[in-house]
Amino acid sequence: MTAPSPVVFLGTPAAAVTVLDAIVRAGHQVELVVTRPDARRGRGNRTSPSPVKARAQELGLSVTDSLDDLADAELPAGCTGVVVAYGRIIPAAMLERIPMLNVHFSLLPRWRGAAPVERAMLAGDNTTGVCIMEMEAGLDTGPVRVRAETEIGEGDTAPVLTARLAEMGARLMCEVLGGAHPVAVEQEGEVTYAHKISAADLVIDWSATTDEVLRRIRAVPAHTSVGGKRLRIVDASPATGTGRPGELSADGSVATGDGRILLGAVQPEGRNVMPAADWLRGANLGLPVVLGG
Repeated sequence: MTAPSPVVFLGTPAAAVTVLDAIVRAGHQVELVVTRPDARRGRGNRTSPSPVKARAQELGLSVTDSLDDLADAELPAGCTGVVVAYGRIIPAAMLERIPMLNVHFSLLPRWRGAAPVERAMLAGDNTTGVCIMEMEAGLDTGPVRVRAETEIGEGDTAPVLTARLAEMGARLMCEVLGGAHPVAVEQEGEVTYAHKISAADLVIDWSATTDEVLRRIRAVPAHTSVGGKRLRIVDASPATGTGRPGELSADGSVATGDGRILLGAVQPEGRNVMPAADWLRGANLGLPVVLGG
């Protein structure tokens, strides 16, 4: 293992905090943290710092939301950039100046792009993983230092899977910064792209199969509509029976294209998450009713 190395860290969400914490614990000197600007977050829609900015401030690290500050920074020799879900394209000129390593939450070249966890789940992949990649100008095209796999379990949601991948990525990144896995290997295999999740991706198509509906609920904040109002389906499980797609019965089950699912938790528009049974008791829907109509 080599001596601790100087690092600049670029990241934004909670998953990136996991990697930042691991780097600090390993004794590496974080010269600067770069994150996205403060934004409106959460149900209160209040302006707040990114999870990475909040954590960097707790750790007493120098933090900025401007890439220009990184471009102007005087960095020690041998400084390495560590990038985890930063959320912005890093200019090629900066990549030439500072060698950067990216923690990418897929088994490259599958699912290059912005939403690899969600796309893997929506596609029904059985496995996914994390790669430590040398960054270059192309979108997630760089050679890979090391990778690790994990199964996508039936009970995994995108947040749960992302947290697991972040822990894996943190461990691998610390290994690389410590001198392990010095040889990068070019990516091989079929290239697929993890396009950013759109509003259309959040809408449940009840004519889809039960498996497809459940994957969507676990992968994204999926919703349907009832009585002209949005209803987010937070948790659900397979159920027996069939029916008209979208038909909600008094037992809390909904028909899909080839079966039924049982609603576990929902979030009505403008309200908190609650057990589906509680929502049904107070909704006065006149069941059965078809969701999404």
